[in-house]
Amino acid sequence: MPAPSEHTRLSLEQRLGDHARTAWPQLARLHVRHRGAFAYVAGQLADGEQVKLMRLRHTGTAATWGFALYLASSDTYENTVLPTGSITGTPSQALD
Repeated sequence: MPAPSEHTRLSLEQRLGDHARTAWPQLARLHVRHRGAFAYVAGQLADGEQVKLMRLRHTGTAATWGFALYLASSDTYENTVLPTGSITGTPSQALD
């Protein structure tokens, strides 16, 4: 899958940040790092510590992304089914 456009990357960061402020108030902010078709999301706690959360995979549309949770025990990302039962969904669904 090709990398998302700059507009899509910026939109993703904005939407995730907005959702995190309401759904996860214990996070001081989100950090999103893009590499190819992937967006790596980490949360920053109030004390400044960064915690890896998930990896999103661009599927070709701005609204639908694949989702993998970060597993600290193995320092890897594992593809995960969303609560909706789907392997793809909105970035906000992945953050929930």
